[in-house]
Amino acid sequence: MAEFLTIAEAARRIAARNLSPVELLQACLARVDAADAQLGSFVTLTRERALAEASQAEAEIMRDGPRGPLHGIPYNLKDIFETAGIRTTAQSRLLAEHVPAEDCDAQARLSAAGGVLLGKAATWEFAHGGPSWDVLFPPCRNPWDLEKDPAGSSSGSAASVAAGMVLGTMGSDTGGSIRGPAAACGIAGLKPTYGRVSRRGVLPNCFSHDHAGPLAWTVEDVAILLGVVAGFDARDPACADLPVPDYRAALTGEVRGLRIGVPYRWIEEEVPATVPTRAALDAALEVYRGLGAEVVPVELPTLRELNDCKRIIAIAELFAIHAETLRRRPELLGASLRFRIIAGALVRAEDYVQAMRLRTGLAQRLQAAFRSVDLIMLPTAEPAGKLQPGKPETLFTRDNYTSPFNVSGNPALSLCMGFTEQGMPFALQIVGRPFAEATVLRAGDAYERATPWRQIRPMLV
Repeated sequence: MAEFLTIAEAARRIAARNLSPVELLQACLARVDAADAQLGSFVTLTRERALAEASQAEAEIMRDGPRGPLHGIPYNLKDIFETAGIRTTAQSRLLAEHVPAEDCDAQARLSAAGGVLLGKAATWEFAHGGPSWDVLFPPCRNPWDLEKDPAGSSSGSAASVAAGMVLGTMGSDTGGSIRGPAAACGIAGLKPTYGRVSRRGVLPNCFSHDHAGPLAWTVEDVAILLGVVAGFDARDPACADLPVPDYRAALTGEVRGLRIGVPYRWIEEEVPATVPTRAALDAALEVYRGLGAEVVPVELPTLRELNDCKRIIAIAELFAIHAETLRRRPELLGASLRFRIIAGALVRAEDYVQAMRLRTGLAQRLQAAFRSVDLIMLPTAEPAGKLQPGKPETLFTRDNYTSPFNVSGNPALSLCMGFTEQGMPFALQIVGRPFAEATVLRAGDAYERATPWRQIRPMLV
């Protein structure tokens, strides 16, 4: 089935002229038409534009060959990525009619690579408040079980990839919003190093913690997407002016000699993993031992320190972004987002400054751990639970395994590491040194090659 091809395989077939971009797009559209009414992963479908782009890509490839592995490949964007002439709503009534005049940097790069934009994917309101039923669109569902949560806030992005509606997508991550949905939906998702991918034209959640990054079915596909969207953008003041490696070429399958650190205190004492999740992690680590890697304990700052630091900074910056709307047009925001914005109004200036100072120290302590290990591995999250309205106060009361790496800015990848007895995905998180995405992706790809999990797809009817 063409819609279940990976980007890498589809690109090979397109290059060999055994598959046309139009045929591939039509297969994806058929999947959307058959299943998205129950899933709700798209909020805007750009059918006619996509058909035109696929036809153009086909003509270009027939004439000159593909310009790269993304030429003719259907993708979508989380609906906070601005797209010229296509509405970008952030799932909020506030932006119901918002049509940007300019593409975000990521869309400009994907388009230049010959990708085919199929539409905009469901998110939580402004990538923060959810899951909610009092916003512009109802929340997306999990393709492995429609009663389960696809996590947020890149919900539709992850669900649409898992369900075979697109081959790749872009999401954003402020405390886990790429990795959480990737985990819940059983796909691969990368939060790159802070500054590796431009956020220009991506509606902000928290200036100092926001990351933009790719999601796809395999780590190899994530590497392909990252190679397209990474790079310096002078119009994003946080963007790093560094060379972009060949991420795909780094996928050698070789991890022999790598030292993998596991923060056992986090997963045993601070936020204990459930027995099945711990068993899945131990099995994954055994795979790495079998591939020649060494697994050792590693000490990191406490989860509570890292999560609390993130919370103070994030809610203060969230309030700075949305304060005017809260004062003048609060009725256009959902209850969950309003609650969280209001909390930011209670943060004193000195609390914010001290949290930013603390962040520097925590990041330095976390980077120090990489003097003795090459990678850190731990679960991304527990398997998906029931889809139900989120309690906004859990933002302040529940520590998680993903936010620490938004505080530190390290690259962090989530990928599938098996399934529960009920068929829901487990997820492994792989963290590397700043700008060492190539090593992170190499380790993730090696694991996927050694395990059967990428052969199992959700079977939506």
